[in-house]
Amino acid sequence: MARGKIQIKRIENQTNRQVTYSKRRNGLFKKAHELTVLCDAKVSIIMISSTQKIHEYISPTSTTKQLFDQYQNAVGVDLWITHYEKMQEHLRKLKDINKNLRREIRQRMGESLNDLNYDQIVNLIEDVDDSLRKIRERKYKVIGNQIETSKKKLRNVEEIHRNILLEFDARHEDPQYGLVDNEGDYNSVLGFANGGPRIIALRLPSNHHPNLHSGGGSDLTTFALLE
Repeated sequence: MARGKIQIKRIENQTNRQVTYSKRRNGLFKKAHELTVLCDAKVSIIMISSTQKIHEYISPTSTTKQLFDQYQNAVGVDLWITHYEKMQEHLRKLKDINKNLRREIRQRMGESLNDLNYDQIVNLIEDVDDSLRKIRERKYKVIGNQIETSKKKLRNVEEIHRNILLEFDARHEDPQYGLVDNEGDYNSVLGFANGGPRIIALRLPSNHHPNLHSGGGSDLTTFALLE
């Protein structure tokens, strides 16, 4: 069955366009390879799709640069001169910028001022004053942050110091602080080294055995344990 003739125009459907591009690209590269092998030709193909993807074919015995050089020799044009001129122009601009920056640095250091007129000197003074102001603001901000951090550390240390003082005062007023509760009725057993006798210490509430507290004595009473 005869194949219908395809109308050559842009394919509107993006998916169909990409499929057609892929198929025809592969067919074109296949024909280029056949020309290289059958005819000993040097072929170079560069393709850029609508999605900005680059596809390239080059004869195995050549490079893209070699083909460009041969093209220049055959046609008599220089493909690189425009690019070289643009690079030279960009280099000149960079040199001018570097030169101006160096001159401004020298002027800010008090050098090379003879070529400046009155207005330029005034502008230079204003620029220096503005730069100093910005430097001071940044420095003051750094110092302020450091001071605030130091104050926080100092407050933490003072809080720890207050807690230690409170604990010390509590222990000074009551030697048994932290061992037994004033309202409790707890006991503890103490042992001596080298197999010595053991005693039991009892703390009694103030409302028990008032005779034990006569004379302002301690309410901590000890009893020896029988072995």
